[in-house]
Amino acid sequence: MDGKRISVEIWTDVVCPWCYLGRHRFQAALAGFAHRDRVDVRVRSLELDPTGPRHDDPANPPLRVPRRIQRDLGLSPAQADEAITMLDRLAAELGLRLNMAEARPVNSFDAHRLIHLAAGHGRADALWDRLMRAFATEGALLSDHQTLTALALSTGLPPGPVQAVLTSDAHADAVRADTAKAHTLGITGAPSFVFQHTHVIAGAQPTEVFTDLLRHSWQTTETPPPETHT
Repeated sequence: MDGKRISVEIWTDVVCPWCYLGRHRFQAALAGFAHRDRVDVRVRSLELDPTGPRHDDPANPPLRVPRRIQRDLGLSPAQADEAITMLDRLAAELGLRLNMAEARPVNSFDAHRLIHLAAGHGRADALWDRLMRAFATEGALLSDHQTLTALALSTGLPPGPVQAVLTSDAHADAVRADTAKAHTLGITGAPSFVFQHTHVIAGAQPTEVFTDLLRHSWQTTETPPPETHT
């Protein structure tokens, strides 16, 4: 068997409904790709709002997604409702259920640090999925350490290392390195997908687009020469 492989890097945030859709669309394309066992997928951290609130202050609670998109995009309440309805419809096509009325886009830096911890335990994908689902469907406060601990433990991470991360700045450099690499590639938003280290695709593209990109990457990647032993 030859050593041909292709690379896909995904820059994403856990408090981003479009990232949730994009991840599932890409996973659907990958599941149907004939050479999926030859695709190296790496999910990287990108905070969409590094200044987002870290605490659920009753006097100044984090805006839920409908209010947030009204503010950030300058939409009317009716336009925001229409945008949420579209998100719900697109999610339903993937068998997903959203609850944007309760979703809170808060500071996600500590969540990203836990994901880097999870990578060392082979649980990164599981934690990505659990955190995204908690944000998009359960209204979880992903800046809250008690919430993060419960979600991390539910994926099989050991409690000691989880607590060690949340009581220190462990893996902060790894999160910042992911962000710095995104900027060198011209990535400013999430989700963003990078095929073969150079081909950047922004947004939650349709599954068919990801399927075509996987096929094109495979077809245009040369098989490495066999190793020679002297």
